[in-house]
Amino acid sequence: MSLLNEIEELRSNFLIDLKSVETSQEVETLKVKYLGKKGPIQQLMMALKTCEKDQRPKLGQLINSLKQEFSSHCESSLARLNNQEQLKKFTEEKIDITLPGRRKRPGRAHPITQMLDRCISILKEMGFAVQHGPDVDSVFYNFEGLNFPPDHPAMDMQDTFWISDDMVLRTHTSNVQVRVMEANEPPIRVIAPGRCFRNETISARSHVFFHQIEGFYIDAHVSFADLLATMNEFWSKLFNRDVQTRFRPSYFPFVEPGMEVDIKCTCKTGCRICKYTGWLEVCGAGMIHPEVLKSGGIDPEKYSGYAWGMGIERLALLEYDIPDIRMFTENDIRFLQQFS
Repeated sequence: MSLLNEIEELRSNFLIDLKSVETSQEVETLKVKYLGKKGPIQQLMMALKTCEKDQRPKLGQLINSLKQEFSSHCESSLARLNNQEQLKKFTEEKIDITLPGRRKRPGRAHPITQMLDRCISILKEMGFAVQHGPDVDSVFYNFEGLNFPPDHPAMDMQDTFWISDDMVLRTHTSNVQVRVMEANEPPIRVIAPGRCFRNETISARSHVFFHQIEGFYIDAHVSFADLLATMNEFWSKLFNRDVQTRFRPSYFPFVEPGMEVDIKCTCKTGCRICKYTGWLEVCGAGMIHPEVLKSGGIDPEKYSGYAWGMGIERLALLEYDIPDIRMFTENDIRFLQQFS
């Protein structure tokens, strides 16, 4: 039998087989049968080698046309049968029209936003104005103006995301302090809420980005006692209960003296959040360093002030008894819908 006759016979056999297919799976099987690597189309291509050289171009074109014809028939049949199967599946579904509809859940603020808004509201009632600062800032406002020495560890790549030689993602909302001092005369009573970024290992209690509220008060005769009284009042208003706090001496370049504030963890036996100590650090605070006042153009001989920075995620962990800070950024609707 000549190759031309084989082509015509193959077309006839294919069309007969095509008429008998009833499902998309059968079309896929038919496609493999005729167009696969071991199918008759491939065998015809191999048979070209035995034909006369002057006949090969014409026969090759016929085989390629046959291949495209088979492929086109298979694709159209597959599309038609897929539509039929989908329609059949849809029409066979039983719908109980007496069932109640799915309730649309109203939108709500993220738990971190809720906690941040609560803190801002309380501090505004206590006489603080709100000032926002840039997320990307200069080394001066983020470090140098806050009395950070050039070799301070916080300026190392392990703690700071550098944008350029002079620009960083702010590591704290303290970058607002000097800006406000430059633009205002005491008395100054300001809070600066916002997002911060640090190049740290993500864990149950720490993340590479988090939220802070920086608060500071500058006036004549501001004392450490004013700082303690302000913070104690804030904790009681935020948690609506007496909060057990612990103040520990600590070093921060922008305050002197400095301290860290711990709040009693909600766990009973110790947890990952408090590192099994029973206490969770939520705040760094102290009296504003005279060099920081000078950077903002304020005379430290005439004025004094206090400052603190609170971690909003840490406060939310305590308030809502959440075991892992990473849950705030996973966007799990089952978690988020619990906060109305």
